[in-house]
Amino acid sequence: MREHGGNLDSAMQRFGGRIEDWIDLSTGINRQPYPVGEIEPHAFRVLPARSEIESLHEAARQAYKTQAPLLAMAGAQAAIQCLPSFSHKGRARILAPTYNEYAGVLSSAGWDVAEVSSLDALAGADLAIVINPNNPDGRRHDKANLLALLPRVGRLVIDESFADALPELSLAAEAGRGGLLILRSFGKFYGLAGLRLGFVLGAEADIATLSAMAGPWPVSGAAIAIGRRALLDREWAGATTARLGHDCVRLDAAATAQGWRLVGGTPLFRLYDVGDALAAQDKLARGRIWSRVFTQQPGWLRLGLPGDETEWSRLASALAR
Repeated sequence: MREHGGNLDSAMQRFGGRIEDWIDLSTGINRQPYPVGEIEPHAFRVLPARSEIESLHEAARQAYKTQAPLLAMAGAQAAIQCLPSFSHKGRARILAPTYNEYAGVLSSAGWDVAEVSSLDALAGADLAIVINPNNPDGRRHDKANLLALLPRVGRLVIDESFADALPELSLAAEAGRGGLLILRSFGKFYGLAGLRLGFVLGAEADIATLSAMAGPWPVSGAAIAIGRRALLDREWAGATTARLGHDCVRLDAAATAQGWRLVGGTPLFRLYDVGDALAAQDKLARGRIWSRVFTQQPGWLRLGLPGDETEWSRLASALAR
């Protein structure tokens, strides 16, 4: 398996404790999840009807402010897994450093894959991939600059998995254009990653192709019920966006007090240059707080935002050790 956050098994093997003892800040998943409430037993007992899936699609269009065709899938990762078979093999170029599944999935399928450091270097690719805002450094790209890439590449994939709290970055309203695919994650902002729900937005023909690949029931009844409810709750989304913005400032202040330098981030995670990331990770782990380090960047430590005040207090205690 490629290097990822969320690997609490490794944390427990090294530092002990039970899973409930740990605060997992190694991912960018909201630690104050959407309040799911009761789910009708119907969602678990029968196969999802087409009308139910379409109602989820309409909720996503409202949330993402688009009229483009879209498809619900089992997380943005499910869409990534489809990319190698979506087009004929060719040259894939990925703006890096970034989420490592794109390069791994495409390379395994026989694509010519290279990571590049600028938008201009994506030109000429059969498949160009940009994460906006980027994971892990939070780099952001102007919408006009991204759209200018469309005539210069075969297909442009924009991964907006961390864009919910930064809607001004989203190209969702442009998603009907030919050659443009946009990926959205549900689980990160709504704190329900285990639900496995995400969306792909694109031109009608592209969405039809992906739908045929995904099959008749691409998401579960529970994902439909919860996803629809959450996506339509714009009051919760607005309050959560405001809270995350405040908490970013709070976490950055705590990190600065440690002498850590902010590299970047999004409203769901922060990336710091801490000098020796493994030492910093060990320090936090002794307080049963798990963080993300990067083999290729030994100074980088990524932290998600704590949830309630108990978690903030535990982080402060771990940092004070």
